[in-house]
Amino acid sequence: MPKSHLSFFLSCLGFLISSLGLLGAAKPNVLIIIADDCTFSDLPLNGGQNAKTPHLDALTKQSLVFDRAYLGMAMCSPCRSELYTGRYPHRNGCAWNHGTVRPDTKSIPHLLRPLGYRVGLAGKVHVKPKSAFPFDQVLGFDPNCVRNPTNPHDLAGAKSFLTQKSDQPFCLVVALTEPHAPWVMGDASKYPPKKLKLPSYLADTPVTRESYSKYLAEVTYMDSQIGELLALLDETKLTDNTLVLFTSEQGAQFPGCKWTNWDQGLHTSLVARWPNKIPAGKRTKAIVQYADILPTLLDLAGQKADLEKFDGSSFAKVLHGQSHQHRQHAFGMHNNYPEGPSYPIRSITNGEWRYIRNLTPESLYIEKHLMGKNEHNPYWQTWVYSSFSKPHHKTLVNRFMIRPAEELYHTTKDPLEMTNLAANPTHAEIKKQLSQILTQQLKQQGDPGPSLDTKKAHRAAANHTPLFPSKP
Repeated sequence: MPKSHLSFFLSCLGFLISSLGLLGAAKPNVLIIIADDCTFSDLPLNGGQNAKTPHLDALTKQSLVFDRAYLGMAMCSPCRSELYTGRYPHRNGCAWNHGTVRPDTKSIPHLLRPLGYRVGLAGKVHVKPKSAFPFDQVLGFDPNCVRNPTNPHDLAGAKSFLTQKSDQPFCLVVALTEPHAPWVMGDASKYPPKKLKLPSYLADTPVTRESYSKYLAEVTYMDSQIGELLALLDETKLTDNTLVLFTSEQGAQFPGCKWTNWDQGLHTSLVARWPNKIPAGKRTKAIVQYADILPTLLDLAGQKADLEKFDGSSFAKVLHGQSHQHRQHAFGMHNNYPEGPSYPIRSITNGEWRYIRNLTPESLYIEKHLMGKNEHNPYWQTWVYSSFSKPHHKTLVNRFMIRPAEELYHTTKDPLEMTNLAANPTHAEIKKQLSQILTQQLKQQGDPGPSLDTKKAHRAAANHTPLFPSKP
């Protein structure tokens, strides 16, 4: 081979090797920060008027904010299982709180490690079995969401994980325990109960105001931890090549939020920052769901997801500003056992309208943490007692406990979903359309309906012998 040709060949080879190296380096680090039971609409980034969150506010200005992000079930274990596996709760097996996924389920660690990632989790786990979620344990954040008070946190474990192998990308989940009840962290004196503006789905009693004040204090405490984590990225010079995702998880432990299929339960905050890759200070109305996050991470890491294995799909084009749409609908479900007597719920939203189907409307809705144990909910009895003299409080108690077979809300015009339009003939067509799509979705998922929300089905799933296997 002539020297000139050899020189050209070696130059091309060198360029190819260099390009491959750049491609490897281009894989983003990933930091996922998860709040715990934080109602999205309480945060200023989603229009909240009470909470003080300076660090989230600053992050929002640097990020793309999703106005229509949802999760499939407003409970800790099911929604986290959805996020980590890319599958809806019934598909991955965790269709109840404190549930367990099927043992052959693959999650973020299984799928990102072959792409060269170190994958760790700090703080609250609340998913099982370990074999399905083999995160590296990262110390420094309290894993116990009901400890009083929360153990002090430190960043040493996170810093070590982020920096131990500079030539290898990381994916770190920091699952905070705030603002999960009991609300004991932060400075509640910053939120004088009498000065708070309560959302209309909360009965205005002194005890409710005091509880809401303590909850907001925990929101601010959570925000301070977010600030520390973002400062750690700056300190370690990892900010520029790190995708930061913040999500508020499901709604707070107030009636009408967590354990429901209303918007205050299933709607979540989602904020995405990746400097010079994701447009800063923008918002999108693209509909996304927790099941879409894992396929998106795979896409950004250079691996196209096998969509037959997921219920979600990549929204990388939305992140990069190349598209303003993603999915047409987001789906929700609720199985009440073991948090109370059976009360199965299924729902669908197109971002503007929400349709809810209560499968056993003849039953009372009872949730044990809200209506039995009173260490986390001293306000509920004040709602019931005051309903004798205050019509709005009676409406709220009835709304929570007595539900019709169908509910329809024009969420964009009625964001707190207080006016059920299901019986209004003016909106019969949109109700029919959403109902039909929901029915089709449940059939595709192999959802058996009320029989899924039983002790028998829950126990069978825990023993890895589910009575109602989902469709593959």
